[in-house]
Amino acid sequence: MSTHAARVAAPTRREQILREAARLFAERGFHGVGVDEIGAAVGISGPGLYRHFPGKDAMLAELLVGISERLLEGGRRRVAEDEARGGGSPEALLDALIEGHIDFALDDRPLITLHDRELDRLRDTDRKRVRRLQREYVEVWVGVVRALYPSLAENRARVTVHAVFGLLNSTPHLARPDALPGRAATAGLLHRLARGAFAAAETA
Repeated sequence: MSTHAARVAAPTRREQILREAARLFAERGFHGVGVDEIGAAVGISGPGLYRHFPGKDAMLAELLVGISERLLEGGRRRVAEDEARGGGSPEALLDALIEGHIDFALDDRPLITLHDRELDRLRDTDRKRVRRLQREYVEVWVGVVRALYPSLAENRARVTVHAVFGLLNSTPHLARPDALPGRAATAGLLHRLARGAFAAAETA
């Protein structure tokens, strides 16, 4: 199989189930969606879903823990790649972090909605895991922001990172997807706003 073919391989059935579950949970709420409806969205029976997940709670946990893990892994990977190149460009690294988070905010809007609405439905252990992963992700950003803006106090940098996440994660509330500017224009605008927030924090 070619590298290109590997990159565009169809999602697994498990991934299809999670994507449709995220969409339906975000649209109608966790309790407003039945297992049969998730199964119908991916072309299998409701009972057939139990070969992949023990129930809706397991799907929700995998969705919210999974995206928290992917964001943290992506942030750490970008830092490691910068360090492998000599670590000489905190500005380029911050831009890479912002771009990565914008990709998430534009491509995975249902997960943002799910986090906002349904995080408290997770088991205590899963909820604490999500919170821990999120704190670690914030600290990745804080380190990069302070490398670029060394005069910015740590607590101010952390507050600004949280504010920027709020800005970037507002995408589900901006408008219907088809009413927004093109993806590239929206991404560019979000990027400029994020950079502006960090610059403003340093000068405040």
